[in-house]
Amino acid sequence: MDKFVKLTGVAAPLPVVNVDTDMIIPKDYLKTIKRTGLGTGLFAEARYNEDGSPNPDFVLNKPAYQNAKILVAGDNFGCGSSREHAPWALLDFGIRCVISTSFADIFYNNCFKNGILPIKVSQEDLDKLMDDASRGSNAILTVDLENLEITGPDGGTLKFELDEFKRHCLLNGLDDIGLTLEKAKAIDSFEKSNASSHPWAA
Repeated sequence: MDKFVKLTGVAAPLPVVNVDTDMIIPKDYLKTIKRTGLGTGLFAEARYNEDGSPNPDFVLNKPAYQNAKILVAGDNFGCGSSREHAPWALLDFGIRCVISTSFADIFYNNCFKNGILPIKVSQEDLDKLMDDASRGSNAILTVDLENLEITGPDGGTLKFELDEFKRHCLLNGLDDIGLTLEKAKAIDSFEKSNASSHPWAA
């Protein structure tokens, strides 16, 4: 998993509450277990017209936001089913940070396992960031995970909070497998010390 230390990029505004995982990645795209290629299906029902052409009114189709790295969204983002394809689709599109006032628990935890930083802020701070994100090509935010700060296009900063363990994992690019591999030497040592008394474990 790629480390997340500091991210600077265009922030796209999505002022919609209760964005569920079916809206993030519709069920038609759940036939694969690969993490790549899902970016085309991100918000597919809103991004594309019935004939498959891009919907020019959807934010991620607008020229200023086609390469967005940050999403500023309404309350209760990621609700609905537990599909891990939702963070996969966001990541494959290029979005590595989602900012909202609240997230569904399963989606929130899945983000950390896939290198995406979900940030919870107050409604007042979200309103400010939503305004920043509405500036088109000037909607540049910097998310500094080391210092737990978000810097807006005008240079103003907002502080945010995050569980220290989750912060550690993102800063060091550690998913569940990576955390296990950190203990590889201890695991090997345990296996060798128990090999004689437990030969079936050797």
